[in-house]
Amino acid sequence: MSAPQKKTIGRSLLVTSAAVLSSLALTAPVALAAPSPSPTGPSPSASPSVTPPAKMSTVGGARLGLAGTQVNLANGVPVLPKDITARSWIVTDAESGDVLAAHNAHWRLPPASTMKMLFADTVLPKFPKAEKHKVLPSDLAGIGAGSSMVGIKENETYTVHDLWLGVFLRSGNDAVHVLSAMNKGVAKTVAEMNEHAEELQALDTHVVSPDGYDAPGQVSSAYDLTLFARSGLQKKDFREYCSTVTAEFPGATTKNKKGKTVRKPFEIRNTNRLLSGDYDISQYQGIAGVKNGNTTNAGATFTGVAERNGRVLLVTVMNPSKEDHNEVYKETAQLFDWGFKAAGKVEPVGELVPPKGAAGSGAQPAASGQAGGGSGGSGDSGGSDGSGASAKPVTSATAGGGSGGVWTALGITGGLLVLLAAGGFLVNRRWPLPDLVRRRSSRP
Repeated sequence: MSAPQKKTIGRSLLVTSAAVLSSLALTAPVALAAPSPSPTGPSPSASPSVTPPAKMSTVGGARLGLAGTQVNLANGVPVLPKDITARSWIVTDAESGDVLAAHNAHWRLPPASTMKMLFADTVLPKFPKAEKHKVLPSDLAGIGAGSSMVGIKENETYTVHDLWLGVFLRSGNDAVHVLSAMNKGVAKTVAEMNEHAEELQALDTHVVSPDGYDAPGQVSSAYDLTLFARSGLQKKDFREYCSTVTAEFPGATTKNKKGKTVRKPFEIRNTNRLLSGDYDISQYQGIAGVKNGNTTNAGATFTGVAERNGRVLLVTVMNPSKEDHNEVYKETAQLFDWGFKAAGKVEPVGELVPPKGAAGSGAQPAASGQAGGGSGGSGDSGGSDGSGASAKPVTSATAGGGSGGVWTALGITGGLLVLLAAGGFLVNRRWPLPDLVRRRSSRP
């Protein structure tokens, strides 16, 4: 590691790096078992039309079902950026659940690797991060041609922690398939993801492939992807993984010149360019994840979370028509900038609904401008394996347990968790999001 990498970087520091976006997964339809799409929405299609449907879901508010841009402009509210070209986008307050502005929020589109947020929110609590797994050839079966990979090798052993770093940093479809194999198979994992999406009231979503690889009928929406991010961010491990900039990943076992068996790690870097930076874009101030994606059918997709001046926003952008390098991040940054200026001034156009089991009496999908109660996502669960919540703010973290040389954007906003008995739902609380990007020791 170079000396500059070992320095602590302030949250206002802009980081750039000459790195190449590598989270591309080319198309080749994969037939995987999945439940039928929800009857509450239109049938999914593999190739969505150029224009949004006239009728879309009204979960979260009636205006969110309308085509076009929805925002309440008034005196003191900044004008939306004029050069946003995405087919669909949404800007929300992550804590209150207010939708500050949206554009075709419920348009059912291919999600690419942003679907991995739902995969992680579904599967991450099941396995302790220190658990080890030896990869069988069958674990890597069925990975689509041209998929983004972290570099998992057959017959090598990895910790669950290693595998999740591969999912979040390199968008590794190989890591997703190994974790799915640990979860008793792709078909079971897909079924559980669809069930979890329905529990979150993400009714635009139909999962076919757990890694987000293009497949006929696989769709989600900017609204639903935001629900997945919000739910996932309630989990400590999810926050750690999605905010890690670089980590050490186990390489293949070889023998050195002396005949000794060695296994050297290699560095992996997060492909979220608002987090890691690139030659044409700087790290976004206060960014903490969440997940990017890019496939032939989906185009570029991204959901990000950022904190500034005590305000936490979520922005999702799907498929910009402008084809400039890193365009999805540039448009996301513009919407973040608008959101931080508009928050507290603009009247919401809808809200993020809670999971079904979160409001003791049973939350229902909202079909009007006044969506049904609460805010937040599914609660942390479990204990010391890291999948559970901490009642205290997280001040720092490392991606230990088999990985080293880690940057994490984990930090520190105050406040204890406020829990509802039903489902561990978190309401009006401060998440431990970053205000520093730190270089951590390679030792766990």
